[in-house]
Amino acid sequence: MPDFAIKNVFAREVLDSRGNPTVEVEIHTATHRATAIVPSGASTGVHEALELRDGDFRYHGKGVLGAVRNVAKIGQHIVGLDVRKQKEIDELMIKLDGTQNKSALGANAILGVSMCAARLAAMAQDKQLYHYLAELAATTPKLVCPFANVINGGQHADNELKIQEFMIVPIGIEKFKERMRAVSEVYHTLKGLLLKLYGKSATNVGDEGGFAPMIKSAEDALELLQRAIKESGYQGRLRLAIDAAASYFYNGESYVLEQSLTREQLVGYWVKLVSIYDIYSLEDPFAEDDFEGFRMLTERLGDKLQIIGDDLLVTNPERLKIAIQKRACNSLLLKLNQIGTLTEAIQAAKLAYSAGWKVMVSHRSGETEDTFIADLAVALGCGQIKLGAPCRSERTAKYNRLLRIAEQFNE
Repeated sequence: MPDFAIKNVFAREVLDSRGNPTVEVEIHTATHRATAIVPSGASTGVHEALELRDGDFRYHGKGVLGAVRNVAKIGQHIVGLDVRKQKEIDELMIKLDGTQNKSALGANAILGVSMCAARLAAMAQDKQLYHYLAELAATTPKLVCPFANVINGGQHADNELKIQEFMIVPIGIEKFKERMRAVSEVYHTLKGLLLKLYGKSATNVGDEGGFAPMIKSAEDALELLQRAIKESGYQGRLRLAIDAAASYFYNGESYVLEQSLTREQLVGYWVKLVSIYDIYSLEDPFAEDDFEGFRMLTERLGDKLQIIGDDLLVTNPERLKIAIQKRACNSLLLKLNQIGTLTEAIQAAKLAYSAGWKVMVSHRSGETEDTFIADLAVALGCGQIKLGAPCRSERTAKYNRLLRIAEQFNE
């Protein structure tokens, strides 16, 4: 018979996909053991929960031994608890930390324990992780459509492209296996186009596996994607998506793309792009505190496409409430390490659903081999997940996990 009492909690410093340290947590019961690794972002909103770094001589200040020690402190308080009591464990850690942004213990320490407890509880009950997470959230599991970031700019690449991500979305294809195939085929067609048009250096990839050609404008990127989709034979079945990460081209007064734009002018710019290109989703089109810019754009385009808050909302239920009240966007990007516990992330998702919004689960630029978010996206029934390009094993690990889950859905 399984024993659900937590027996041992510890952590170690491991490396993420950018070669930087991150936290891996391991929890044992008498009969089972599980691990979980915490991701890390490059383009992070100022309102995110704090990722605790050591700031000393190791790893250029990015070591996480302090967070590792804090996992041991958390362990002293949760040993003996039933690992199935997810909400109780998460609330206890929030109370132990006692800060608004989890800066005492570190969101990376807290989230590692939260994720690991959920995985261990699923294992101890012989349940698929997505089934168990759906039980916690009281949601119905559903397969997802992947958003694949195939052209990088902004904080994810060393080119002059200010807008951060250009994605392909196989929304017009029904089965996940065929969606995955389409994404991969278009990705390789795009690689061939870039090689022919810009030379070998254009096929170098950014943090999320997308290409980073020396182009300057959104129009250049979108034209390339439309051509790759057409040449791959998927015209009309793959659409386009953008993550602008506009906080990074906002200087406090104006938005600086190829020229300086006021808020009103940037609204006009996005409206024009949407009128020309088959854009399905637009993420962070304004800076992280520009609720009014988001509101203006949602008023203009909210009935035509997803307008997603990432840095604006940081998976935080309190900021989400403000955005709902202001009608600032119509979709939530859900990132576990922005808020720090599984319980709070589920709360944010359900709050978004209650407002009639959509939800998209997302990876981070500093990812790992941990596939937790693949199960979470299926569990929440949100129907969409942001994963990066079908390149680099920290990204393909999630795609491959979803392929295995699809088999359980008889797809």
